[in-house]
Amino acid sequence: MRTLTTLLLCLLASSALALEPGERLAPWTLFDQHDQPYTLDDQLQVLLVGSDMDGAKLLDAALQGKPKGYLEQRQTVFLADISRMPAIIGKLFAIPKMRDYSYRVLLDRDARIAPRYSAGEGQVLWLELSDGALVQQRQFHDAAALSTALEALGR
Repeated sequence: MRTLTTLLLCLLASSALALEPGERLAPWTLFDQHDQPYTLDDQLQVLLVGSDMDGAKLLDAALQGKPKGYLEQRQTVFLADISRMPAIIGKLFAIPKMRDYSYRVLLDRDARIAPRYSAGEGQVLWLELSDGALVQQRQFHDAAALSTALEALGR
């Protein structure tokens, strides 16, 4: 009985974290790879979330050959959960490498924000927004499909 109760509580807690269409995203501020702050606002059209290195690599592959500012022109930002990365690795290797990217990477170093959005392992979560409220969410596990979806935003 105790196990059943625990399982039910876990299921209720996880469903409470799921975003529903029409729900407003709670505001937050994070720093990017250049230590510049970014605050979520109502102008953002798409929030991309990666929970691991494979998700970040997927986005990087989708953006190959795209000019600097490509995401910003589409009112899109990428949020990377780097909380599982050892701090010394991030500081000495990963973040300096990210500074060469042609797009902004918002760094969730303490898992304060990214877990709210439950991006799958090796995937990029796409949260389409309108005036700060969720319109729809999609999961991408293919770079070509993600690239096509981003291109469609520019039309």
